[in-house]
Amino acid sequence: MNGDRVQNVEIISGQFLTLLVIDIQVIQDLAITASIGVATIILTNLVLLPVLMSFITVSKRSVDHARKSQQQESRVWQVVAKLASPKVMPVSILIALLGFAAGAYQATDLKIGDLDPGAPEFHPDSRYNLDNLFINSHYATSADLFITYLETQPEGCSRYPVMDAIDRYMWHMENVPGVQSALSLVTVSKQVIKGLNEGSLKWQSLSRNPYVLNNSVGNAAALFNADCSSAPIILFLDDHKAETLERVVQATQAFAAINNTEEFQFVMASGNAGVEAAINEIIAQAQNKMLFWVYVVVSILCLITFRSVKAVLCIIIPLGLTSVLCQALMSYLGIGVKVATLPVIALGVGIGVDYGIYIYSRLESFMRQGMSLEEAYYATLKITGKAVTFTGVTLAIGVGTWIFSPLKFQADMGILLTFMFVWNMVGAIWLLPALARLLLVPRVGGGVLAET
Repeated sequence: MNGDRVQNVEIISGQFLTLLVIDIQVIQDLAITASIGVATIILTNLVLLPVLMSFITVSKRSVDHARKSQQQESRVWQVVAKLASPKVMPVSILIALLGFAAGAYQATDLKIGDLDPGAPEFHPDSRYNLDNLFINSHYATSADLFITYLETQPEGCSRYPVMDAIDRYMWHMENVPGVQSALSLVTVSKQVIKGLNEGSLKWQSLSRNPYVLNNSVGNAAALFNADCSSAPIILFLDDHKAETLERVVQATQAFAAINNTEEFQFVMASGNAGVEAAINEIIAQAQNKMLFWVYVVVSILCLITFRSVKAVLCIIIPLGLTSVLCQALMSYLGIGVKVATLPVIALGVGIGVDYGIYIYSRLESFMRQGMSLEEAYYATLKITGKAVTFTGVTLAIGVGTWIFSPLKFQADMGILLTFMFVWNMVGAIWLLPALARLLLVPRVGGGVLAET
């Protein structure tokens, strides 16, 4: 059992290290600290725990009780062991295939980023988000800022061609759904020119006279840098939903592709919405890569341990089903893939493989003794079944309390982790024996032995 524990700790540590492929510093920091923390379990389990146990006396009565419990027949595990029978196996495989298909279909609607307006840390009905919704609905301003920069040569931001390009970009973006208004030095320039001409609306436009333009931007010092080589264009958005940010980014890229010249270029992006758009782009590129490396690490380490591709499939396929169903659940509940939820997938796979390793290692050892698959699975459940279910339920209850958190991102993580902990446990107990029945021929040493 200790060997299984060490192997599982190595796998979980490797899972977190795969998060390093994501070019977001906070996730990389999480990967390093989590890997170090998980690796210390080897020290505590193999060194500290035996030392502590040496100071605790175990009575003969406790030993006798443990032996008696192992010798007693368990009606519950006898029923569960039927999952390894030839009659139940086709039903289990069919249900798993339907689960894969339904989950993959629902997961096609999975979005990157936040899917609700307001601060993602709070629930939609929180005081802050209700106030934010009122302000966005009644005023042409917003707390969600997307800032594009126009970069040009020094002292060039007040030239007419540059300011005209900014003006056209502002008009272009104000017609994009989700953009409330835009602000730049052009906004100030037009107001100043109008004010210097008795407030006539006919003069609320850019002048081609360089002296007029230079004079008009004198009051907009906060909207360009010291040498006038860069000018921010601030876009006030309705929200920072994934689809809103995607529209803004695509519209900006399309405008820049047509209008960028050697003299000036539009570049993205700053502001809280701009930063989130960049994060969403990185996550969209990295999430499949992360999943790929997570399963590669698990598969390689399991292959080294059990030296059987079929054994690896028995352990990996239930984890894959859980990952697909987790993505489907995220899509159904409106939870986007973001910094707070992306590491959950790696964590769920790392904890889930724990159950599979425990069950399969015992199952294989009993099958090597000549037991039939169903007999070996029953003997396995008598030893590890209680530990696996206890671990799964305990972990689920622990993180399940997060669901009631006033912080939405913590509640979302609580939902996903609870689901993955429970379903990984169910998958290991239910699907693994069916896969063993379908794929495995019991092996003794390096040979092959027909099931008795």
